[in-house]
Parts: sequence; C-alpha cells; structure tokens
Amino acid sequence: MDKVLLKSFSKVNIGLKIINSRADGYHNIHTVFQEIDFHDNIILKKRNSGCYFTSNVDWLSNNESNLCVKAWQCLVDRFDISGIDIELQKNIPPGSGLGGGSSNAACTLKGLSMLYNLNISLNDLLKIGSSIGADVPFFIKGGCQIGSGIGDQLVKVGHSIKNTFLLVMPKIHIDTKATFKKLKKFLDYNQEKVKFADFIEKDKFLFKFFENDFETIIFPAYPEIGQIKSKLLNCGAIFSSLSGTGSTVYGVFDDEAKAISAESLFKVHYKTCIAHPVKIV
Repeated sequence: MDKVLLKSFSKVNIGLKIINSRADGYHNIHTVFQEIDFHDNIILKKRNSGCYFTSNVDWLSNNESNLCVKAWQCLVDRFDISGIDIELQKNIPPGSGLGGGSSNAACTLKGLSMLYNLNISLNDLLKIGSSIGADVPFFIKGGCQIGSGIGDQLVKVGHSIKNTFLLVMPKIHIDTKATFKKLKKFLDYNQEKVKFADFIEKDKFLFKFFENDFETIIFPAYPEIGQIKSKLLNCGAIFSSLSGTGSTVYGVFDDEAKAISAESLFKVHYKTCIAHPVKIV
C-alpha cells in the first residue's frame, strides 16, 4: 500500500462544563463529543524522506504548527518510517469549535499506521494523540464519547444521536486560549457538579439539560452568535448550542426536512451544512 484516502470528520459538543484550571495550562472539562459526517479529505502517499504538505488553504504551513505535520513527526521520532506526502482539502473552518485540526492529526496518525503497517496499539495511539492536542484522542476513537480530564479521558456512549444537525458557521475565529482566560472569573462561581451520562437514556438524549459554559462568555462578546442560536430554535430545532469554544452554532432537528428548510434561512449569509452522526460499528 502506497496511498490512503481518509475522511477527517468533525465533532460537536453536546454540553460543555469547565471544571477547573490545571497547573499545566489546560482545563479539566466534562462534555459529550459527537462525531459528525461534515469532513475534510486527506490523501497520504509514501515518499522517500521528509514531509511535503499541500492544501487548498493558505493558512496552513509545512511545519509543526500544522497538526498533520506534527503527527508525522511524532511517528518519525518513534518508528522507522520514511517520508510522506500529505494533501489536505479543508472544509472545516478554523476556530469554529468543530475540531478540524485535531481530526486532521488523528487521521494522519491512523493513516500513517496503515501505510507503514506499524501495528500501534490503541492505547499507544491515544497517548501519541494526546501529546498533539486535547481532542485528538477522541477523533482516534470517534463515535459518541463522554470526555473528561482535558477531553482525553473517554467513555463510549452506548448509542449515537439519531437526529439531524444543521451547522451554522459565521466567519468569526474565536481564540480558544483567550476564551479560557476570560472564564477564570466565571469558574470561581461554577461549583455545580454535573454528569452528562445522567441525561442520556437508552434510546435518547435529554437535550434540555445540556449546557455549554462558553455561551456565557461568547454570546455577550459576539451577539450575532447568540442570535443564530435563537433563530435555530425558532426554526424548530429541539436543541441548539455553541460547539466547543468556537463560533459554530448547531441545531438538532428530529426531522431532516425541517433542518433543510431552516438551512435555507441561513445559507444566504453563512456557511452551513446538514450533518449526521457518525456511527462506530
């Protein structure tokens, strides 16, 4: 095998609680990650040496600031492998809260393991992924997972959400580190202990109990984002939320026709996408 083609899926957070800050600069969180089929495309090809990266966007460089390149370097440092050509077609916007960079890194790790027959155990792959980024381990496992710690302590949810998602992605890049800093004052008062597993029944999610703490910070700073959430609910979404720490707002619909109808109201002004949960067999 000299070439692999991979879909690099995105995610949404169903609820996001920030528990506390950590000495290592990260924060302990509690969330439900749901992988969805809105994706980037990655083509990996063997080469004799080095890493050559190309993309349809100009804001990604061929160095370790690029998580795909960083993933390759992590494996070069650990295994006897040669080079790689990485071609990335980006669809997932940066700073959108959909985990595009982390997903790209996870796909690169898995793709390199396939190309070079590395037989890396899942636990080792998760450890390597966590050294790259907090959300990378989730994308290595995928599906629907409850995440704790920095997002790397994962427990599989027995079933994925069956609803249709409408993603609305305004052209607003939100800096994750800066947003976490703004949460410090909020954390002093955020003593409520929540376990999202309590809000997941055998065949459904009790969406009304899920909240994203970052909405408290981001909606006042970017009123347009809060207005998108309100509009999605008015369009018939049974639930709407900010995803992660980014600017994407998604609506959950119990009928795909309703989601498509709602999309027609947003797509004139925003990048939008109808998406579905990725189910892991």
